[in-house]
Amino acid sequence: MRIRSLGVIDDAVVELSPGFTAVTGETGAGKTMVVTSLGLLLGGRADPALVRIGAKSAVVEGRISVSPGAAAALRAEEAGAELDDGTLLISRTVSAEGRSRAHIGGRSVPVGMLSELADELVAVHGQTDQQGLLRPARQREALDRYAGDAVTGPHAKYAAAYRRLRSVSVELDELTTRARERAQEADLLRFGLSEIEGVEPRAGEDVELAAEAERLGHAEALASAASVAHAALAGNPEDPEGVDATTLVAGAGRALDAVRSHDPALAALADRMGEISILLGDVAGELAGYADNLDADPLRLAAVEERRAALTALTRKYGENIDAVLAWSEQSAERLTELDGDDDRIGELAAERDALRSELSGLAQALTDARTEAAARFAEAVTEELASLAMPHARVSFEIRQSEDPEGVEVDGRTVAYGPSGVDEVELLLAPHPGAPPRPIAKGASGGELSRVMLAVEVVFAGTDPVPTYLFDEVDAGVGGKAAVEIGRRLAKLAKTAQVVVVTHLPQVAAFADRQLLVEKTNDGSVTRSGVTVLEGEDRVRELSRMLAGQEDSQTARAHAEELLATARADGR
Repeated sequence: MRIRSLGVIDDAVVELSPGFTAVTGETGAGKTMVVTSLGLLLGGRADPALVRIGAKSAVVEGRISVSPGAAAALRAEEAGAELDDGTLLISRTVSAEGRSRAHIGGRSVPVGMLSELADELVAVHGQTDQQGLLRPARQREALDRYAGDAVTGPHAKYAAAYRRLRSVSVELDELTTRARERAQEADLLRFGLSEIEGVEPRAGEDVELAAEAERLGHAEALASAASVAHAALAGNPEDPEGVDATTLVAGAGRALDAVRSHDPALAALADRMGEISILLGDVAGELAGYADNLDADPLRLAAVEERRAALTALTRKYGENIDAVLAWSEQSAERLTELDGDDDRIGELAAERDALRSELSGLAQALTDARTEAAARFAEAVTEELASLAMPHARVSFEIRQSEDPEGVEVDGRTVAYGPSGVDEVELLLAPHPGAPPRPIAKGASGGELSRVMLAVEVVFAGTDPVPTYLFDEVDAGVGGKAAVEIGRRLAKLAKTAQVVVVTHLPQVAAFADRQLLVEKTNDGSVTRSGVTVLEGEDRVRELSRMLAGQEDSQTARAHAEELLATARADGR
């Protein structure tokens, strides 16, 4: 892994051993930046404050060995990444402005892709993980992870039923609590539909009646205009000497017909004059019929205005015109049918809710049974690990309990609270020595004991759900003496089947490592390429002496350091 411009690290290369690598150094030397760098490669949050002052960006690059058929390799190839002889090149860039970019196998990818690969490749544990283990929810997750398919199957069925029950309950509550509002809405719709039905409007009727009212209201003027126009076109019987348009046009036509054979142009005009004569006759006839048929009945006008008033009453309430009123009527009838059907829907939902609650009870019981069985195995395995971590008399157990809730589901004859993960409250208990009552680890474990419980849990996980690499960031905090030696020995054992990287301040742990890396600053306070070195021989003895006594050249410390290394070698390191 290469790190540039990250925190105190200017430019450094970290070469990790396939087995057990210990990262050591003075407090503040930059050991944590190694963990932070790996976290960035694994999709961790990009904090621009991590960028070294004066630099435009921080860059972390890593080479990760992956099996060609592994899930991580297949996922990377799906994203277009290329494997380089069994290794995957990953890089992460964080700018000082906060922008972040990720690349896998030479291909730019979303940062979330790094997190997906991390789940398959690396398990990271530090002080925050220890604190997380104190929460019952995390303890339940740890138990479920250990149980595997025995819990995964029932949990998936339970979760599906739980989601459906929540959906049904929300809809049922909404329908029930809004019953009064729905009844009021239905009454208003019925009133409106009844009012419209009583009037029985036709589509476009308001437009037709408006036109008829306009015509009836001006009947005398219309009749007079039609008569005058007819007389001008066809003549007035009372004035035989009068000149009308039809007579004049007919005379003009006869004049043109008399000479049309002498000029085709004039013949064309004569034809057009004939057309005019025919048109004048038609218009005159229609004017005569219009005047004869014009209804000036005031009773009809009154009836039209009365009908228009009834239609206007509808348009004031239900739409801007009668077509809109009819559309409202159609939509309201559909809505009323829906509201009237809500009572039936409430009954259906109530029946489905009861059935789901019954189903959930059975699924919750199956989930509890699976957890109870797995808890016994898990506790026994962790207890065995604690024996190898200088806690030979400690006992770990799980308490699986449920809380009474009258609104809950029935499980084993009791009505208990339930949630998306079942009805169980899971708590990890520790009895550190014989005679001590089991207590929650949040209350009954010291810092050193909690570190060892955390390590024991991870070692148990390694046997059931292994990943290629484990990173422990000072998980040995609060531990010393013989317990520290046992932790080093256990980490070395874990490293026989996986890559283990430990950031530690304990020489007893570092002595068991296959490779020890020293992180140290230069005089200007930065970590450069030469600031991360592999310690061998005398250099490693000096660093262990410093970690033991703070004095690299102390003969006593050196003797103790050599003894630690000899102990580690005797254990097969």
